Amino acid sequence: MGLSFSVDLDTWQLVGLIIDYTIKIIAIGYVPEGRRPSSSTAWLLAILLLPFVGLPLFLLFGSPYINRRRHRIQQEANAMIEDIQADTPDHPAGMDLSDDLDAMIRLNRKLTNLPAVVGEDRALHTDYEESIAAMAAAIDGARDYVHVQIYIMAWDRTTDVFFESLGRAVDRGVRVRLLFDQLGSLKYPGYLKLGRRLDELGVDWHLTLPLQPWRLRFRRPDLRNHRKIVIVDGEVAFLGSQNMIDRSYLVRGNVKAGRRWVDVMLELSGPIVDSMEMVFATDWYSESGEEIPLHGREQPAGAPPRDSSANVVQLVPSGPGYTTEPALRMFNSVVYHAKEKLIICSPYFVPDESLLEAVITACHRGVDVELMVSEKADQFMVHHAQSSYYQALLEAGVRIHQFPAPYILHTKFVLADPGEGGDETVAVVGSANLDMRSLGLNYEVSLLVARGDLLLKLDDLAEAYRRASSELTLAEWRHRGVMRRYVDNVMRLTSALQ
Repeated sequence: MGLSFSVDLDTWQLVGLIIDYTIKIIAIGYVPEGRRPSSSTAWLLAILLLPFVGLPLFLLFGSPYINRRRHRIQQEANAMIEDIQADTPDHPAGMDLSDDLDAMIRLNRKLTNLPAVVGEDRALHTDYEESIAAMAAAIDGARDYVHVQIYIMAWDRTTDVFFESLGRAVDRGVRVRLLFDQLGSLKYPGYLKLGRRLDELGVDWHLTLPLQPWRLRFRRPDLRNHRKIVIVDGEVAFLGSQNMIDRSYLVRGNVKAGRRWVDVMLELSGPIVDSMEMVFATDWYSESGEEIPLHGREQPAGAPPRDSSANVVQLVPSGPGYTTEPALRMFNSVVYHAKEKLIICSPYFVPDESLLEAVITACHRGVDVELMVSEKADQFMVHHAQSSYYQALLEAGVRIHQFPAPYILHTKFVLADPGEGGDETVAVVGSANLDMRSLGLNYEVSLLVARGDLLLKLDDLAEAYRRASSELTLAEWRHRGVMRRYVDNVMRLTSALQ
């Protein structure tokens, strides 16, 4: 006697239809809340077209916020920073700033509690290996402690000099604290052995934003701590775009293609180092639970000269711990501030609506706008998403300079109204790309420069990049193929899924 099964397909089809429309109706009313229009549209399109795929993806990746504990830590850190800096003015006394710059600095302080202070420009490192050697040399002079926070870490032939300097510091009795991003470093050679090797050195290390569900540590899986900071004894510090890995990033495809990353790191001293300590201490406490004592030093009397190595700078940390998007607001402020010239250098230029409109508006009001990008980015989706903006930018009058492949222009800075240290010149340099990920999801750290010789050095660096690049014209771009247009636009849509 055989068994027989009967399935009422009409019933199951009705159940499926009800679930399908329930998901869509709820999504229409829930997804747009607190979200940019482009992001809302992209998520709704994914959910409405493929609800049983789009909804799980939205639940996994759709929230820009982190867990309550990290929000609480960030709020406590903000209150502590405000208390430490309570007697510090918004910018050094005696500075004669324009109303625009004064408002920009006050905005940044309102969003992060960090004032503009003096930072002594010790060097701007543009040579990849020399930059690592400079950090190692500074660590070799450490007497008390070394703090390192870098997105990607890999111990290879290029970075060996850095890690060996950490080992020598530990041997001298120096306390070495080190943070690196788990998912940012995971795919690179040597990751599985890196922790053991650091333990052997005696380095106190932790992963940032670890994804460890077996330890009940879970969060949105695409969040990253993208900051790059090295601090020695609270006296010397490095900040910029460079990761601690070989210039090829050791990936077979990069090595085969001959890709080499081009970066910049700033070497600073003075009160700005205290601001960097506060950012590091917050991240260290988030991952280790250990509190690092903080202090603020007295500002030098009087405003430094415009061409002095004593720069007036302001640290602007950002990330999902901040609900006010300080990096995006700062970059928009700089773009709207530009009156004659604006230089944007970013490996990934995938702006949100506000930043794109700010750049195009600058062109329409007569500002000479230049965008410096890689001829071919290292990431397929980002390369095509970025390309989807070129038509509108070129039509508005933006001059696009493409740094030649196979080099990857990884430096990130924006410079408004460069000149001989004029009153209106302002720049931002650091770890943040001009894309929706950096401005909304990544933990970043940027440095606003309001006065000093760093403004001249960044202008010189822009000129060096300009000479090495080729300019993309509107006529040339209009001849791209139909398939290229299609892929660009599809990748632009996916970039909005934030």
